[in-house]
Amino acid sequence: MARQDAYLDQIQQELKLTPVEYLPALLNIVHTFRESVAMNSAEESFRTGWSEIKKGDYEPISQLWDGIDQ
Repeated sequence: MARQDAYLDQIQQELKLTPVEYLPALLNIVHTFRESVAMNSAEESFRTGWSEIKKGDYEPISQLWDGIDQ
């Protein structure tokens, strides 16, 4: 928890030093970053996979590694 608090303190310090007109862009950057690194829940991953299977959007296991060495 101490490490997290240290990061939060550093982030708050950077925010205080950031001119107010840049805060909307910074918020967008932080939001986009969080979304890009966050993993979907197991339930959401299953739903996505199941939907792809029902649409026929998959490859046979025997072909998954074809062409990987090229």
